[in-house]
Order: sequence, then structure tokens, then C-alpha cells
Amino acid sequence: MSAEDPTRPTAPPPLLTPGQMAVDYEQRVDFDRLRQYRLARATAALEASECGAFLLFDFYNIRYSTQSWVGGALGDKMIRYALLTRGAEPHLWDFGSAVRHHKLYSPWLKTDHNHAGFLGFRGAVSPTAGLMVDAVTEIRGLLTDLGLEKQPVGIDIVEPPFLFEMERQGLRVVDAQQHMLDAREIKSVDEIMLLNQAAAMVDGVYTDIVEALKPGVRENEIVALAAKKLYEYGSDQVEAVNAISGERCNPHPHNFTDRIIRPGDQAFFDIIHSFNGYRTCYYRTFSVGRATGPQKAAYSRAREWMDTAIAAVKPGVGSDEIASLFPTAESLGFDDELSAFGLQFCHGLGLGLHERPIISRLNSYREPVELKAGMVFAVETYCPATDGYSAARIEEEVVVTDEGPVILTKYPAEDLVVANPF
Repeated sequence: MSAEDPTRPTAPPPLLTPGQMAVDYEQRVDFDRLRQYRLARATAALEASECGAFLLFDFYNIRYSTQSWVGGALGDKMIRYALLTRGAEPHLWDFGSAVRHHKLYSPWLKTDHNHAGFLGFRGAVSPTAGLMVDAVTEIRGLLTDLGLEKQPVGIDIVEPPFLFEMERQGLRVVDAQQHMLDAREIKSVDEIMLLNQAAAMVDGVYTDIVEALKPGVRENEIVALAAKKLYEYGSDQVEAVNAISGERCNPHPHNFTDRIIRPGDQAFFDIIHSFNGYRTCYYRTFSVGRATGPQKAAYSRAREWMDTAIAAVKPGVGSDEIASLFPTAESLGFDDELSAFGLQFCHGLGLGLHERPIISRLNSYREPVELKAGMVFAVETYCPATDGYSAARIEEEVVVTDEGPVILTKYPAEDLVVANPF
């Protein structure tokens, strides 16, 4: 990373897949460099905005700006928040004893910038208890000390009572989510290495899935297999595993059941997990025992759409140009693009599952964006088969580089894989 401008990524080596542990004999992920890059990007986004501060409740934005993480049951409860201000280091409010833990093990956060915080578990404690009043009063005091209380405060997501209390205390609230998504758009070398590591873990999981994909296994058993393997590899969150087979393939239900997989079924899976916070979204499609003509044809079409889209990826290309290469909703049997959304599209990957860019026929013609080196996104295609129930689903994760697209997802998908052929 350039010492002069820590917000700019170094030239990324997207094919680099070092070991997962820190060692003295190889240069691997540099977490100090990662922390500096993310905070610098978030700070630059604040400086470029109209705001005096960002108040962040989105737990990906909190992690990006404070380099802290408490997930699991507390990740979505709206009790953790961070304040990023002009001219000062971030403040973090966290749950109970996590504050003491940060003071011991997160030295990049100033000790007196770690605060205990609790707002009520999304309404389980009524706002009338006064916790939100106290929190806003504390935040307003910090802003006043910095001379920022008259400037707008950007917020990414918020509970309505908290927003109302901020306004009652005279703070002007504006949107910060767009600025934070801008900050997170371009990945550094360390972020790309972590995304690559996360994808490598799924490569291995698909090997186990293909071995297990035999008549009699249930969709939920495949989900259990995948989750177990990922946690053994060191995943910090298995967010979701979609397992779809047989007649459930069309229309795509985006979930899993206890359906028993049968001979000749087509089955596809989406594995969504994170390694050190960085996510995958990684579909693969298989036929079980044998593949029919309609299944093969559907897969070939889905692969063709995928390859055409990836071939067009390079810096300077508009997202509308990529979207135009996907089939229309009508050609897939849907009334409009909103009804077909998510079947043929691209979405950014990082700490969040759906970051920038989002590329589809639904939104990219209205507001095209330019692809940039350092973007990482997943490309998804889907093709229903002519038998009326089978379908193919493929997804590749792509890094945009000056030399062209680089694919992080390595499990073979050039042709339809038949698992355990008869």
C-alpha cells in the first residue's frame, strides 16, 4: 500500500491463495494493512460528504470502520453502533463485556473510545425506558465537543425511535449508506486474498457434495455436510446453503427442504459463508447419476450467458453493457424484470453479500455505473429446462483487473457434472 494514499489498493494478485495462518516465511494477509485501508476509505468517504459524522448501525460498516466484530445472535439486534467523525478516531458502542475485550485485544481502538451500549434489542425494551435518549445525548455531546453538532449526521440503517430522538435533540440526519457502499466498492489486495480463501474453502466443499450426491440423500443432509465442512475449514459464519433438487429447480425457491434426491434429478446449490468476514456466493449445478437432454441443454445455455458476460468484464465498461448480455425476463417466462430479478445478475461481494456493483436489467439501464479495477462481484445465471421442472444455475466470482477478469471460484463448471454416474 502506498504510504502517501492508504485509500488506494495495491496491485492485487488475485490468484494468490496462501495458507490461512500467519507465518514468518511468506507474505500473506496483512491485517494491519487491511485495517488501515478500510478506515482510510471510510474516512475519505466521510470527508467527501456533507456530513460532520457517520453514525453506523450496519454491522458490516461497523466492522469496516472500527475493525471490530460481534456477530451471531447479536449481529442484527441494532445494539452495536459506531461514530466516525471528522478529525477524530472512531468511537464504538458494544454489548456488555465485549467492550472490555476490545480494550484488551483491539489496540487500534482508543481505550476511551470503547463504550458500553444497549438500545433495547429492537424494541424488546421500550423506547420509553430512556436508553435511546441517553445514547443520543452522549453522541450529541461528543459531536459538540468536536464542533460538529450543527453539521448533518449520516446514518446507514436505524430504528425509527432512535431517528426520532436524534431529530428531537436537534441533529439533522441524512443518508450515509451510499457513502459507505462507495467506500467498500474497491477491494484491497488483502480483501481479495480473503475472498479467494473463502472461495477455496467452497471448492473443497463441492468435492464432498459430489461424493455424497446419490439417490436417497436429502437436501438438508447436503446443507449439514456443507456447514460442517466449512466450520472445520475455519469459516466464521455459514450464512446460508441453498439446496434445490428435482421439480424444486423450476421455479427457483431460494431455500432448502428435506426432499429426498432421486435418480436423474438435477440439483443446484448456493454456498454463502464468510472467512474473516469476506463472503462467498457460489452456485454449482449437478445431475444425479445421469443427465437428460433437456438438462444438458439448459446447462449449456446458462454457461453461454455466463461466459459472454464474464468476457465483457473490464475497467471502463458500463454495467448496462453487461446487463444487456443477459436474457430478458420474458424469454425466461416472467412478466417483467422485477419478477425475474436475481436469476440473471451480478452483485458485489465483500463484508456484505450484496455490495456494489449490482448489475441487472432491472436497475442498470436506469443508472449505469462504470466497472473499476478492484471491484469483486458474483455473476449469476439461471436457465429452466424444457422438461418443465429441471434448471441450471451457475455462479462465478470475478475480480476486475486491468488485465481482464479473474475468476476466484474454481470448482469445475465448464460442463454439466454428473455426480456418481450409474
